[in-house]
Amino acid sequence: QVQLVESGGGLVQTGGSLRLSCAASPRPFSSYIMGWFRQAPGKEREFVAAIKWSGSRTAFADSVKGRFTISRDNAKNIVYLQMNSLKPEDTAVYYCAADRGGTVSQEPVGYDYWGQGTQVTVSS
Repeated sequence: QVQLVESGGGLVQTGGSLRLSCAASPRPFSSYIMGWFRQAPGKEREFVAAIKWSGSRTAFADSVKGRFTISRDNAKNIVYLQMNSLKPEDTAVYYCAADRGGTVSQEPVGYDYWGQGTQVTVSS
């Protein structure tokens, strides 16, 4: 069982930046995939980005490519989502998730553990 706790959400103006953090406990195995998803009111949960706990492989949704980056700090067991050039359509609850499998999935059903979410609101 992996516990995930997100932090770093908040209110920001269009064009601003936020960095979300996801603290994992205990430390995920090297094969885990760590993902970020988001869900806006009335919409399906959608994939944002993912990174393998070991190695450098990453994946991004087309809607955030070039604006968001994902990284991890293995020493602190934290995965980060750096969000730049934020837009009102980025407004959502952002969730951290962990997948025990070895391949990156963009489907929520592929992930085994979830955090409680953190709200990101981008004002126009």
